[in-house]
Amino acid sequence: MVDTDKATVAPEDQVHDLEGGIEQDVVEALAADEQGRLRQLIEPLHHADVASLLERLGAGDRDQVVDILRPDFDHEILAELDETVRDHVIDRLGVEEVAAALQEMDSDDALDVIEELDDEEQQQVLDAIPAGDRTLIEEGLSYPEDSAGRLMQREVVTIPTFWSVGETIDFLRKSADREDGQAGGENELPTQFYDIFVVDPMHKPVGTIPLSRILRTARQVPVTDILETDMKLLPVTTDQEDVAIVFRQRNLVSAPVVDNAGRLVGAITIDDVVDVIDEEHEEDIMLLGGVKEDDLYDATLDTTRARFGWLLINLATAILASIVIGLFDATLDQMVALAVLMPIVASMGGNAGTQTLTVAVRALAMKELTPTNAARVIGKEALVGLFNGVMFAALIGVVAWLWFDNLGLGAVIGLAMVVNMFVAGLAGTTIPLALDKLGIDPAVASSVFLTTITDVVGFFVFLGLAALLLF
Repeated sequence: MVDTDKATVAPEDQVHDLEGGIEQDVVEALAADEQGRLRQLIEPLHHADVASLLERLGAGDRDQVVDILRPDFDHEILAELDETVRDHVIDRLGVEEVAAALQEMDSDDALDVIEELDDEEQQQVLDAIPAGDRTLIEEGLSYPEDSAGRLMQREVVTIPTFWSVGETIDFLRKSADREDGQAGGENELPTQFYDIFVVDPMHKPVGTIPLSRILRTARQVPVTDILETDMKLLPVTTDQEDVAIVFRQRNLVSAPVVDNAGRLVGAITIDDVVDVIDEEHEEDIMLLGGVKEDDLYDATLDTTRARFGWLLINLATAILASIVIGLFDATLDQMVALAVLMPIVASMGGNAGTQTLTVAVRALAMKELTPTNAARVIGKEALVGLFNGVMFAALIGVVAWLWFDNLGLGAVIGLAMVVNMFVAGLAGTTIPLALDKLGIDPAVASSVFLTTITDVVGFFVFLGLAALLLF
């Protein structure tokens, strides 16, 4: 029994992060060139916190920290770094040290690091890695990007069908005791694993056994008595988004990956799936805003160039909306109130459409919006837009009437609001569906089309109704 009065945590044993003033202390130590203090501040940090620290520092300070860490550089830091910052750190470390770090990593982490290098750096690092490890990495690179083959770790625990629980436990203990196995070798256990895979003589998986079940079962029990045969096999070409969906739907912590012949070639674990979910979420959010991943860490000119194209498209759509307004310049000259109220119609339509668009893009990404239920979802969102349009039409109609003392103006803006919000709900679902059908990422282009439609329709309907009904 633990004595809770004595079970206190020493300050040096507490969880370290960058929110307790450590980051500021590091910056001050860097400015004062106090290398001894820097080492004392950084060494206790978790490798993920060191990665976050490197990301937050400027290039010069980052180089200084890498140089301080170089003698005992934790290879796991590389796996946690943002891709842009990682490139900088790799350049600073040099090929030999990066190659040595990759040999210490699990195969999935090593592949994640090396696949982001340019071809020349990639080849230099591969040449510096022993043949056995290099072969595993090269095989991983042969799989499509963002596929299960790139995501999996090659180190898996496999046992034959004729073993008992006791033989399995003895195998795990003996394998853990061996120190002569190389990364990917058959004697080396993965750094972490949750399931043991039972394979037939052709190395095809016939079932899985959770590690916890092995530990709870008597030694003499055959593994065939406790294995789970209802497992989800992931082909190496499975897209990582689909992998994440499978893990979410089935509440998995690991899953076997098989080649075209059905042979077990690796396993994907939940920690990698969490990274995929975060990566895909970040990508969709960034693309909806017209920026690319890693924008925060890119150089100023690179960021400027990346955003320019998107802004140029938006300029073209803004000009189109202005052309529509120009068609009614005579109407605007006769009633200044139209210019005052006009942005309200377009803005409400744009916001309503963005709400619908966000739901639709997310549903497409999660495979929740399909051809089977598309018509129902489109109908629902159009009705939501219509109902909201009627309610807001009443509100803005009364406001316009009282503001400008013109009942007809209130009726015109109310009708325009109903039409534009209905169109916004319709476009917010049909645009991403159409783009997905055409093989275009809905997160990339949907917002441009949506804002164009809601602006053009909003201006045209409002000014058109005003020209017809008020003059």
